[in-house]
Amino acid sequence: MTTQKKTTIGGQAIIEGIVMKGPKKSCTVVRRANGELVSKTEPTPSRAPIWEKPIFRGAYTLFTAMKEGMQAINYSASFFEDEEADVPPSKFELWLEKKFGSEGLNKIILSISTVIGIALPIGLFILLPSFLGGFVPKTWGVLARNVLEGCVRVILFLLFMWSVSHMKDIRRTFEYHGAEHKTIFCYEAGEELTVENVRKQGKYHPRCGTSFMFVLIIIATIVSSIVFSIIDITNPFLRMLAHLILLPLVVGISYEFNRYAGRSESLLSRALRWPGLMVQHLTVFEPDDSMIEVAITAMKAVIPGDGSDEW
Repeated sequence: MTTQKKTTIGGQAIIEGIVMKGPKKSCTVVRRANGELVSKTEPTPSRAPIWEKPIFRGAYTLFTAMKEGMQAINYSASFFEDEEADVPPSKFELWLEKKFGSEGLNKIILSISTVIGIALPIGLFILLPSFLGGFVPKTWGVLARNVLEGCVRVILFLLFMWSVSHMKDIRRTFEYHGAEHKTIFCYEAGEELTVENVRKQGKYHPRCGTSFMFVLIIIATIVSSIVFSIIDITNPFLRMLAHLILLPLVVGISYEFNRYAGRSESLLSRALRWPGLMVQHLTVFEPDDSMIEVAITAMKAVIPGDGSDEW
């Protein structure tokens, strides 16, 4: 596979569907249980100039991607019947709906889901290892503490990805993930977006969110090692606080790293992105033709006619 161009268009797999986001529009496509494709296309929100600057754009992109991702997941979930639809709502649910109304309740649920979606990876992969690192005996030294903390991060991340990849419903989402990557590769190769052309493309993309998360964990370990070698913080809670303060910088550096590795074909960039591509074996699987059709539909809706997606 030879890539002729690089695009800024990116995507996300959701429940029985895919979101593609381009420079001007984003499109969410979901395949309902009866096989029908439902799509929703919206303009891509503009951002203030400060969020276009290196480092700053990383934090902004991650936050908006997670927020919009949760919205898309809730949107796709709304098309599938709830197994407990016939179960009467509890008194607490009735009280919430009476208090906030149906629309208000949905907004509250979405807000809670977004907070959890952002807090879970930060807590599990950043704060928990930092907290545990605070209990390493001082006699072991700063370097040993930071190395062990980094190892715990990587192990937790790989175990988490491995475990969720074995869940049936999540595996289907990871197959849609493969369809998203293949479709972007097909577009970048300048080939017509057909199932046959997409099928033959590779499924591990250097700009994948999985690679980004893995890079973020490594960068977090490097940055904290530098900072903690200058300021030796051993208290578990203070280490967690320090990581939270450093997080925007870590995210920004990780984003710039992924941008470089994603658009450059130099020997150095290929070597740097190799670990992230290997981790994608846990989160990207071969899709079926129906999934590829979903990805193609979403992709076609966001390709700009003026080439503004050129990277």
